[in-house]
Amino acid sequence: MACYAEVLAHDTTWEEHSHPFHELLWNGRGASSAVVGTRVWTITPAVGLWMPAGTLHAASAFAGTWLRACFIGSGSSTSMSGVPAAVEMTPLLQLLLERLCEADLPARSRQTTEAMLLDVLTPSPRELIVHAPTSALLTPIADAVREDPADPRTLGDWAAELGVSARTVSRAFIAETGTSFARWVTTVRAQHAVGLLTRGWNVEAVAQKVGYTSANAFGVAFRRTTGFTPGTFRGQ
Repeated sequence: MACYAEVLAHDTTWEEHSHPFHELLWNGRGASSAVVGTRVWTITPAVGLWMPAGTLHAASAFAGTWLRACFIGSGSSTSMSGVPAAVEMTPLLQLLLERLCEADLPARSRQTTEAMLLDVLTPSPRELIVHAPTSALLTPIADAVREDPADPRTLGDWAAELGVSARTVSRAFIAETGTSFARWVTTVRAQHAVGLLTRGWNVEAVAQKVGYTSANAFGVAFRRTTGFTPGTFRGQ
């Protein structure tokens, strides 16, 4: 296993690529995104991402983000599957990772720590992921909401603009993203909110920026979607 850490001086993007080793990605500070096909994950200090060897992915991160990664041999035995998955960055997992990053760690201790890390590495149910629709019908909606998460247009509004029935839009969203229009919008808003919170925005300003009338309403929706309170990411 090998460790990597970098504090980004500028907003950064990485074009689609893959690695011959597994990666465990997380942030010591800030938020970043990883894209695999039509799926977009948000990576934070609380929830990392397991990226299996050979998986094509792109990524982006804001200036000031403290990127962290652990590179794991593709032959390592782990309970993680062969597909990307969220990983909750528990205190124990973080302690093991920090120990592995010690340059003078004795070989025997490193072997033991690696085995413990692989043993505790499990998928998290609290992934923050958006499946981006790609059809001609839904792409205009997805682009508008991701550009401006506060866009107030409802499913009915969009259906009227596109000249189709609300039922048609609703069915298309479920077929392409696996979720309803309303839940999809809520998740996009949560992803956008995490980026703002980790850059130090206050909760009230974030709530307004992503389309909520009050910080309380935002907090309820955010916790329901992510499993965390906004304060978990505030100023990280």
